[in-house]
Amino acid sequence: MTEQNKIFEIPLYPYERSSDQDTETPVRHPVIIIGAGPIGLGAAIDLAQNGVPVVILDDNDKVSFGSRAVCYAKRPLEILDRLGCGKEMVEKGVEWNLGKVFFDERQVYAFDLLPEDGHEFPAFINLQQYYFEEYMVNRIRELQGQGAPIEIRGKNRVEAIGTHDDFVRMEVDTPDGPYMVEAEWLIACDGANSATRKMMGLDFIGRIFEDNFLIADVIMDAEFPTERWFWFDPPFNKGQSALLHKQPDNVWRIDFQLGWDIDKDEELKPENIDKRLRAMLGEDLQYELEWSSIYTFQCRRMESFHHGRVIFAGDAAHQVSPFGARGANSGLQDTDNLVWKLKLIMDGKAPESLLDSYDYERVHGADENILNSTRSTDFITPKSDMSRILRDAVLDLSEHYEFARPLVNSGRLSVPCTYDGSPLNSADALEGGPARTRPGSPCPDVPLGDDFLLPQLADRFTLLTIDAEAPDEFEEDGITVTRLALSVKDDKTLALKQRYLGDADSGVYLIRPDQHVAARRDVWNENLFRAALRRTTGKE
Repeated sequence: MTEQNKIFEIPLYPYERSSDQDTETPVRHPVIIIGAGPIGLGAAIDLAQNGVPVVILDDNDKVSFGSRAVCYAKRPLEILDRLGCGKEMVEKGVEWNLGKVFFDERQVYAFDLLPEDGHEFPAFINLQQYYFEEYMVNRIRELQGQGAPIEIRGKNRVEAIGTHDDFVRMEVDTPDGPYMVEAEWLIACDGANSATRKMMGLDFIGRIFEDNFLIADVIMDAEFPTERWFWFDPPFNKGQSALLHKQPDNVWRIDFQLGWDIDKDEELKPENIDKRLRAMLGEDLQYELEWSSIYTFQCRRMESFHHGRVIFAGDAAHQVSPFGARGANSGLQDTDNLVWKLKLIMDGKAPESLLDSYDYERVHGADENILNSTRSTDFITPKSDMSRILRDAVLDLSEHYEFARPLVNSGRLSVPCTYDGSPLNSADALEGGPARTRPGSPCPDVPLGDDFLLPQLADRFTLLTIDAEAPDEFEEDGITVTRLALSVKDDKTLALKQRYLGDADSGVYLIRPDQHVAARRDVWNENLFRAALRRTTGKE
């Protein structure tokens, strides 16, 4: 057992008997979350930071075994920074922007995922999921020390769920026996094999893929650069694909495509993994195998993510292939979208129908991810001889011709979703404004002297004015919007103008608590921005 493996053995939230287990009638909590993976922990931290009492239930008491999700994109890192643990993850993680694609033994092209400056966070980091979860549990302990209303209960397995109009009742099994508990709202973040989904008789729609892939996490000293390397039809895995990525602690993630009809037990034998690794990296390879697994995958989702008082997020709501790092990255954007809406509803400042927009926006995000993930899978694993001939021709052309490179699909890497067509958006009224900040878009970061823009847009409604006059704040139906006044004259990088004004001379933006644009115009108009606020809180 290596030093970093010891984290798997330590209960980070060991079982403790709760006072809920000693009451005659079930205790009702405002919010209960099932699942202490990255998505459930993220939702709980967000709720607690917003003053919403929350209890997390999980049948485990430790972090995940193995690296699992390892690749985290810039937008989720920005969300994690708002949750108080993004910078710590970046410090531990391995930063990378560059990727290379190989066909056989030839490099056919390379790409840069963050070609512009002026962002606080990198395009991607690689970080093992066990570290990710440990940092989030540490953040929960920090919040508890500050008196935040958040509790995590290990070895609490939900065995039955009963739904009602205004609450959910659960039977929970523990080492001390079962007890009943209730929640006004239940958020299911219990993963791809969600027991919550099954107990409620709900299912996925979409495609199931038959290809098998071997993950090998290998500890070794290697001089490979910190880049994403993807091979089509390499000599060490003929007719298939492979992926190489660096993680912290000299751990390297290596994926081998295996094909359809395989003997999984045989493929997972250490001596057979060893043969694959030495064929790829050389016979004199010195390494330690930290973790290995074989996976298949689905590109599917639930038809609706919220069912009365039960809301699904992350892999419990949707599944994609691992190509493109869209799983955990997408799940964090689910809860980022959900929590501010749920708080408004619980505070009586928005109707419950606001959750319909969670369905619209995050189903839209899931469909976008499933489309890109399915296309990646079809390119990586051709289903016919003709498909393979066309795929190989594109790879050959991409070595010499730039037009062919966008057609190469080794996994379209995760980008944040723009909620085009959302019922919460107002019509775009900033003539000449950049497309990247149209209503529905996530706000891009901008350097502001020694600081950055996004931390100033967190957890509240913001009126961002750029060379425009407006009141310092305004209130509508108990919701306060606070002004942030900026000027392009103070921005020597020109990023603020390029990303928020374009050809316009001034701009006024209404920004949601999840840092998405709700409305924009060239100047302040009180009636129109009040209407935009009502619209984005589900009142119009």
